[in-house]
Amino acid sequence: MCRWAAYLGEAVFLEDIVTAPCHSLIVQSHCAQEAKSPTNGDGFGLAWYGDRPEPGLYRDILPAWSDPNLKSLCRQIKSGLFLAHVRAATGGATSRMNCHPFVSGRWSFMHNGQIGGFEKIRRVLENSLSDAVFDQREGTTDSELFFLLMLDEGLSADPIGAVSRATSRVIEASRRAGVEPSLKLTAAFSDGEALHAVRFATDGHAPTLYTGAFTSRAGRCLVSEPFDRDGGDWQAIPPSSFVTMARDGTSIQPFAPAVAQLAMAV
Repeated sequence: MCRWAAYLGEAVFLEDIVTAPCHSLIVQSHCAQEAKSPTNGDGFGLAWYGDRPEPGLYRDILPAWSDPNLKSLCRQIKSGLFLAHVRAATGGATSRMNCHPFVSGRWSFMHNGQIGGFEKIRRVLENSLSDAVFDQREGTTDSELFFLLMLDEGLSADPIGAVSRATSRVIEASRRAGVEPSLKLTAAFSDGEALHAVRFATDGHAPTLYTGAFTSRAGRCLVSEPFDRDGGDWQAIPPSSFVTMARDGTSIQPFAPAVAQLAMAV
């Protein structure tokens, strides 16, 4: 599983989260404490928002701890909204196109988790995409495909609904293929204005997610695991939750796939 961190608030240098803290994302890339594997060395990526509507993007296949370019960029880039990710591949080659975050227009997305039995349902899910969205497919990962499913389900107009319907499509495809649905989904995504996150798993054991205040600035973080365990104000996000973080506050609401909602209604 991967590790990631996202920030929204007053502009800060990326190094304040990615490289400087005692348990920074760089440290987590080789010494994660709340993941199945402590090592996340299959690439990394950054997406940050500045003066343009679409985010800047930097990704590479090197382990995050061994790339001096990453440290230099984080020392110089300042942003009030950014996403950072270190990858532990569960499928898909180690290539730049398979590194998170993924970007489409003003949207950025990163994921910790996986679609179980992906190779048995990948073709069905890809074929279900509209032509315009399918043409954006660059890599081979289940994470990128899930992002495209979200876009296909109307992400711009309805973020939580799009994630719910995309989750439903994965579950239904698994059932039709005779595969027990197995989806682990702890993801963050943004349109440059708000920062969203979801924590969900079909087996109830979703990868970890925390929110916390940035202690020295007016901002908040969403992280796979805390980057400062000494005095940080960290709150664990419950499983089956959807988080929306805006400039004026944070909301946490229950999350369920559309199929589950339909079953309860019936």
